[in-house]
Amino acid sequence: MKRHPIVAIVGRPNVGKSTLFNRLTRTRRALVHDLPGVTRDRIAGEARFPGGGTVILLDTGGLLMEDEDHFIPLIRSQAEEAIRSSDAVLFLTDGAAGPIPEDFELARHLRSLGIPVVLVVNKADHRDAELQAHEFHALGLGMPVLVSAEHGTGIAELWEALEPFLPGIEESQDGVEEEDENQEHEIRIALIGRPNVGKSSLLNRIVGEPRVLVSEIPGTTRDAVDVLVERDGVRFRFVDTAGIRRPGKTDRGPEVLSVVMARQAIKRAHVCCVLIDAAEGIARQDAHVAGYAWEAGRAVALIVSKWDLASDRAAWRDRLLDQVGEQLKFIRHAPVVFTSALTGSGVTRIFPVVKELHRGYRLQVTTGDVNAVLKEAWQANPPSAGGGREAKLFYATQIKTGPPSFVLFTNLTGEVHFSYERYLENTLRTRFELAGVPIRVIIRGRGSRG
Repeated sequence: MKRHPIVAIVGRPNVGKSTLFNRLTRTRRALVHDLPGVTRDRIAGEARFPGGGTVILLDTGGLLMEDEDHFIPLIRSQAEEAIRSSDAVLFLTDGAAGPIPEDFELARHLRSLGIPVVLVVNKADHRDAELQAHEFHALGLGMPVLVSAEHGTGIAELWEALEPFLPGIEESQDGVEEEDENQEHEIRIALIGRPNVGKSSLLNRIVGEPRVLVSEIPGTTRDAVDVLVERDGVRFRFVDTAGIRRPGKTDRGPEVLSVVMARQAIKRAHVCCVLIDAAEGIARQDAHVAGYAWEAGRAVALIVSKWDLASDRAAWRDRLLDQVGEQLKFIRHAPVVFTSALTGSGVTRIFPVVKELHRGYRLQVTTGDVNAVLKEAWQANPPSAGGGREAKLFYATQIKTGPPSFVLFTNLTGEVHFSYERYLENTLRTRFELAGVPIRVIIRGRGSRG
């Protein structure tokens, strides 16, 4: 597979980096908000070069060289890593504000790194932007490109300025279909849970590097961060998400948007790993978070984090499994993996568990096998047909995968009690080894046959 050029978008807070990222990738992957400092991790996305080929864009948090904010050093380390891995850098500035001392400081830093830099003046739709554009020459980074990330003006000129620094962009045209095909065959996993249960720490341990910010302050992660890992020939796309609090506990502004992004990550995933804090046990909000994934029809694994804190592991394990049976009854069959991001214990077990869940999520069962299993269950425990009639199952078939969904054609005329649907779901789950995988059963009545 050909390597696509990588471009990092950097600049001080609130100059429009995420808006430009979304514009170039034609997505809404990065959070956009009027408050500065919303983006903290580095977000990766694909953009199509106008002449053909794919460019990997990295959105970064606002770069400040000195600040008392707790997150600034962490954000800076993520941005620096993005810059080091890039072929070129888009240095975004605010055309409405003009160059300020922080811009000069960042420009000096970028020049010292020896990486190609394209100076971009955003908010060019502002009436004073063009008048102030000449002032940006003082940054020593050449002729600035004027754009409006919000309205899409100047984007063609931006690509033109970038092209000389994109190695092999023309040759990468043939790699687009290959990349799309690979995405079709990858397993997408969302790491979800309450704030501060260890999602980012676990992802960093899986990747083997500090790919996402980790802090003891709840709510550190805001964007949904994708990281691709290949293991034993299988591509796993892990998505770190913001902690999901109860609606009444969620602050307005960026945190609300973060929860929306987390819910969207669930919809994009095949498998959701619900993280549970070993020390705190299963809280009510854990059930809500797991419910979001289950209702969305996603396979679920329960990942117990911070297992290194367990003093008596046998007792802790029994207590947590009892809590699963009591508080997470709807997924009590889901696999449970005990892990420690600190020591790495149990982390490698996540891969085979996810692969098995994905197998079940995409399972296609023959009509003959479906009928054999469901007719046996139906005859052993038929539903009530009403009116003294015998309940008949004519035939059953699978209608879709992801999750596996089945339809039964019967002579029933009324609604079947949900407990009977649950009985059939559990039968299918047992026979086809679908622990942790949601199953949809639809019962249709056709009236009695003469």
